[in-house]
Amino acid sequence: MTTKGSNPLHQNDRAGNACGLGPNCNATTGRPPTRLVGLVGALALAALLSACTTTQGVKPDLVHGRRCAYLAPDVCSKLEPVPGKETLRYIAPHVDWSQYTKVMISPITVWSGAKRNLTAEESQWLANYMYHALVQQVGKVAKIVDEPGPGVLKLQGAFTQVDAAVPVLRTISMVIPQARALATLKYIATDSYPFVGSAQGELEITDSRTGEVLAAGVDRRIGGGALETAAQWQWGDVQNVMDNWAGRVANVLATLRAGKTLPD
Repeated sequence: MTTKGSNPLHQNDRAGNACGLGPNCNATTGRPPTRLVGLVGALALAALLSACTTTQGVKPDLVHGRRCAYLAPDVCSKLEPVPGKETLRYIAPHVDWSQYTKVMISPITVWSGAKRNLTAEESQWLANYMYHALVQQVGKVAKIVDEPGPGVLKLQGAFTQVDAAVPVLRTISMVIPQARALATLKYIATDSYPFVGSAQGELEITDSRTGEVLAAGVDRRIGGGALETAAQWQWGDVQNVMDNWAGRVANVLATLRAGKTLPD
């Protein structure tokens, strides 16, 4: 017998062990169907894993799946995936990295594949920003010089792909709850949020005197799910990618010079 004003179909709701007999409820157990629980769990997990990252790595887009746009073929062929990540990397064996205490950073270039989406001013801004980010970060672990010589590494790199974010739609997809849910579904399906910016770059480190290639890499990154990336201008994601690259290059050099094994 039910009390006045109560709904017998939802009496068990108050006990916490049922969901009523709505369209998303199992009439036999009174609980949400497993597939619904699984979907909610997947959404929550995806949001949790990606919500704190300003950028995330994705598989590099190589020419015909195997050729680099900037690195020489004999260098590109030596690249191997970093375990558990999308980055491609080569580190020459048997190198005494401790002898290198200085770094010469060449101007960063923007290759034709990236220039298709850029004005001349945007290309120059990207090149300048990346150069100065490298100088700032690498300068924390080695002396920056402008001439080759003993104990000097030469670092050179290029953008091979660049895409701007769509600022207003990027913000909406991150801030408004319903749009955020749809964006998370896209992330689950494609490993990418909608309307994000992206950049792909190639890097080479050589002995400044001999030209021997000591290290090389290819990396592609896109905007991540951190809320701080929501309110930004069109190159905000790419700027975060450049900051990420500069910090990682500095960390790699510091690790190698210390004689330690690079983390995966």
